[in-house]
Amino acid sequence: MFKTATLAIAAIAASATIASANINDLSNFAMEQDRGNQVELGLVRATGDGVVEVYTYHKDEIGTLLGSTNVHAGANTNVDVQIPRTGVDAIAILKVNGQTVDTQEIDFN
Repeated sequence: MFKTATLAIAAIAASATIASANINDLSNFAMEQDRGNQVELGLVRATGDGVVEVYTYHKDEIGTLLGSTNVHAGANTNVDVQIPRTGVDAIAILKVNGQTVDTQEIDFN
């Protein structure tokens, strides 16, 4: 019984570690942003070194690259991307190892 419980607990712990190792996300605290020269994304988590790119986004179409910032593996706090003022909304794309791992639509006020 003790061996079975120990193995079960070890299996659960290992699966939780594996699941948490695949976390990549843009944690945008404010999906609506004030019109300005930066996009405030807040906490960004990545499983490896990567980049957050912000593009214009209108009618489900990704347009022009507005700005980008590098992120490192793990939790990146207070991530901001400098952008020029634009008349349309935007989308933030998190890429790790060249692969898109998360996106976040951004509505400007």
